[in-house]
Amino acid sequence: MSLLDIAPVVPVVVIDDVETAVPLARALVAGGLPVIEVTLRTDAALEAIGRIAAEVPDAVIGAGTIRTAADVAAAVSAGSRFLVSPGTTPGLVDAMESCGVPFLPGVATASEAMALADRGVSEMKFFPAEAAGGLPYLKALGGPLPHIRFCPTGGIRPDTASAYLALANVGCVGGTWLTPADALASGDYARVEKLAAEAAALR
Repeated sequence: MSLLDIAPVVPVVVIDDVETAVPLARALVAGGLPVIEVTLRTDAALEAIGRIAAEVPDAVIGAGTIRTAADVAAAVSAGSRFLVSPGTTPGLVDAMESCGVPFLPGVATASEAMALADRGVSEMKFFPAEAAGGLPYLKALGGPLPHIRFCPTGGIRPDTASAYLALANVGCVGGTWLTPADALASGDYARVEKLAAEAAALR
């Protein structure tokens, strides 16, 4: 199954304390969102991915903010089952294509999407979604590029996610609202599970 078809929302998670990784992932999975993207923006990220991969078997754990071939290797070694990049370069796409796991390369323009399509890639991250044109832009891309599907991420909120998901060329959306910093700081994983359940019901 495509990554874009497993759940309507992919939580985009920044983990500062590795001890929060497993309970956080369990709460998201329990709420109905098994696909989890941990961004490589903190020192704890790779260890967090490893712990989730080892201890939360129902989670489809992946790494985001992939920028280099070294990031690709480190993320896959840690246990990532998919990769997400904010943008693309030829070298990064080469590394992701050869790594053996699914990936969503980031695009923000029609030209970038077409360049990836030329390489046989048909599923991409649209980032930063709101800043790059949002709903009208994605809807416009669907006309000339109907064979490409997107996971828009960046600025999407609970009240706008449904409109994105209604577009024919959107498989799922990425969101940061599922894991509020104050909930993680206080260990309020019940709140995380509730937010996940609400998001899972969007489709």
